[in-house]
Amino acid sequence: MSLVSVHNEWDPLEEIIVGTAVGARIPVADRSVHAVEYASDYERQEQIPSGAYPDRVLKETEEELQVLCGELAELGVAVRRPAERDSSARISTPDWETDGFHDYCPRDGLLAVGETIIETPMALRSRFLDSLAYKEILLDYFASGSRWLSAPKPRLTDGMYSPSAAAGQRLNDLEPVFDAANVLRFGTDLLYLVSDSGNELGARWLQAAVGDAYTVHPCRGLYASTHVDSTIVPLRPGLVLVNPSRVNDDNIPDFLRSWDTITCPELVDIGFTGAKAHCSVWIGMNLLVVRPGLAVVDRRQTELIKLLEKHGMDVLPLQLSHSRTLGGGFHCATLDVRRTGSLETYR
Repeated sequence: MSLVSVHNEWDPLEEIIVGTAVGARIPVADRSVHAVEYASDYERQEQIPSGAYPDRVLKETEEELQVLCGELAELGVAVRRPAERDSSARISTPDWETDGFHDYCPRDGLLAVGETIIETPMALRSRFLDSLAYKEILLDYFASGSRWLSAPKPRLTDGMYSPSAAAGQRLNDLEPVFDAANVLRFGTDLLYLVSDSGNELGARWLQAAVGDAYTVHPCRGLYASTHVDSTIVPLRPGLVLVNPSRVNDDNIPDFLRSWDTITCPELVDIGFTGAKAHCSVWIGMNLLVVRPGLAVVDRRQTELIKLLEKHGMDVLPLQLSHSRTLGGGFHCATLDVRRTGSLETYR
């Protein structure tokens, strides 16, 4: 029986990978980091700070991730963690050299669709070898009968990036490149965010990889920066939470027009450590649905919790104190690989 079996973002959760903050760092400044992460903040890549995050940030985050693991285990969910590695180790190809980033967000580099798990061709050079932290897990999944694919490794040459271009146009279309967190699963429909972390060729490759059972919907003009899971959040069949600063009647994906939407309220700014936040206050809506009536939500987002409860959701209130610093909330910091249920069309 395949240990990977997941068709959407809301069916009852059975198995999950939870990331780690151990060894997290900001990678050495290069053209990929500048274009994908910091082009709006710094004119030149030499201005970008790099190096390890403060010990306090990593220690507190790891403690909070352990709490998340414990709560999920109490709910009967099997929890796996990545192996520790040295993120400061140098990585090189014939085209460039860099160091690592972190394994805090397994959602970014691994995409589980049906009984398939895909290593995606990520936009940042520093994440070129991210899958090594999950190698033993991936081997276990493969042994169980899961389908294991790795997208073609991109070269990520300087020509791939245009840091001075407008947001949403900084990742060029030279080869398939996308982060797994650019994708949301709605049964047979896969939302694919075209942005600075996912290009058009990436959408075409994904469609070829998943086959005719699925329709990949490239979404343009929705959110220009990186990932989609603080823009649209599926809660259950027919209901999505949307970010009012990004989603409107004109740009909502066509296959979601028949769905009910609830608008995320103003969120509490939890602050960040360092010169620049790694993500906006909207990371507060980056929640994890455990089953259609239960979600893990940041305990500080009281107005969002009230709204979800009004719509029939129970909330497990937890905390990731440094989600703006490290760039990930509960959805980012996890990867659901098995949920009960079958493949359906929800249009």
